[in-house]
Amino acid sequence: MKVDTTWVIVFVIALVAGAVIGYFLRQLQIERDLRRRRSEANRLVEDAQTKAREIELKARDKAIGIRDEAEAEFTRRRAELSKEEDRLQRRRADIDKRLDQIEKRDQQFNKRQSAIDKRANELEQRYAETLVELERVSSMTQEEAKAQLLDEVEREARADMVRIIRQIEEEAQVEGERRARELIADAIQRVASEHVSEVTVSVVSLPSDDMKGRIIGRNGRNIRAFEQAAGVDVVVDDTPEAVTISCFDPVRREVARRSMDKLVLDGRIHPAQIEKVIDQMAHEVDRVIVEEGERASFDAGVPGLHPEIIKKLGRLKFRTSYGQNQLSHAVETAQLAGVIAAELGADVESAKAGGLLHDIGKAMDHEVEGTHAAIGADFCKRYGVNPIVVNVIGAHHHEAEQDSVEAVIVEAADAISGARPGARRESLEQYIKRIRALEEVANSFPGVSQSYALQAGREIRVIVQPEDIDDLEATRLARSVAKKIEEGMQYPGQIKVTVIRETRSIDYAK
Repeated sequence: MKVDTTWVIVFVIALVAGAVIGYFLRQLQIERDLRRRRSEANRLVEDAQTKAREIELKARDKAIGIRDEAEAEFTRRRAELSKEEDRLQRRRADIDKRLDQIEKRDQQFNKRQSAIDKRANELEQRYAETLVELERVSSMTQEEAKAQLLDEVEREARADMVRIIRQIEEEAQVEGERRARELIADAIQRVASEHVSEVTVSVVSLPSDDMKGRIIGRNGRNIRAFEQAAGVDVVVDDTPEAVTISCFDPVRREVARRSMDKLVLDGRIHPAQIEKVIDQMAHEVDRVIVEEGERASFDAGVPGLHPEIIKKLGRLKFRTSYGQNQLSHAVETAQLAGVIAAELGADVESAKAGGLLHDIGKAMDHEVEGTHAAIGADFCKRYGVNPIVVNVIGAHHHEAEQDSVEAVIVEAADAISGARPGARRESLEQYIKRIRALEEVANSFPGVSQSYALQAGREIRVIVQPEDIDDLEATRLARSVAKKIEEGMQYPGQIKVTVIRETRSIDYAK
């Protein structure tokens, strides 16, 4: 037991000694760490202070730079302001100088005006004195002198008139001989060529006479809708199994004929279907016009024409003049002109182009005022046609000077190809002009959408915009159109003016 106690004491003492030694060692380690951390903290503080001094120096240098730049900018602007002030001073001095000059000129002008007025008064006085002296010397009053002078002028004018009349008679004789030669060529060509009559009506065949009632519709609504939409006159008479479509515009008449054929074939005839079919046929006729224009260009050997020229050329397919289809006449003229030009050594291409396009103005003469030669020349010039060809078109009826031999060739080819209808030419031309004039009178009023001359010019139907023309204004418009026709046109019998104002409201059941 005693031994065990001794070992316990020794163990306790050793344990205490170890704890003390460990404690001191721990304290020593902590002091070392503190010294190392203090050293590191001091180093970090010194680094921060160094960086702060560097930043401060950079900021100070930058501030000095900004200050220098601001001082330089201030100096520059002050110099500019000084220059601008000097310039304004100089301009002020110039303005003052000019004002002084203007004042001096004004004074000089007033002096000159006074002198002029004084001189004018003197001249008037001298004129009156001279007039009195002339009356005294001539023993004639002023009125008698005027009468004598007029008599002398009239005698001289009559002498000049007689001379001009003789000159005109001589020119007419020469022109008559030339026209006689053309008429002989026309007669020969008429024997050798086929011609068609110039008509303004088209006949549509019907499967039976019962179809006429369907075309007319209840209370005539179908036929009125057709005439209004197509701008033609539909004649339903006793002719068996046929109706007649009449219109002076051949393209409009062709659209109406095709539309009527399709409506008869389809069997559904009512206002909505009529408008739809007419719109479809209008597009179809436009396509046919382009095809015919391209075919004519190919047949005549004139490639490279502008699409708008092709369209106008194709419209001649439905136009007859002087008893001959105008598109066939144009192609034939181009071919004849090409042959003649080749024989004479002239420009064949220009002769062909001039022959093909010489009557293109007839496709638009109802749209633009003027002769078809002038209209066609202006139209082709607008689309880049060769100036030689433009002159050929404008001069083929001697409305302009013929600047080339090709113009003479085309004139000769036109005379060879053309045919004359005889005594009915003038009345037919006047009739067409009167029909067109009727529509132009109606279209000249504001608010008019469309107008169509019907019944051979005995009726004009005017379609107005309902949002622009009310019922009262429609009545006034009818009276105004009738009054303008009375004042500006000559016509047989009377002309009925019908103003149509139609409002449509459309909705859809879904």
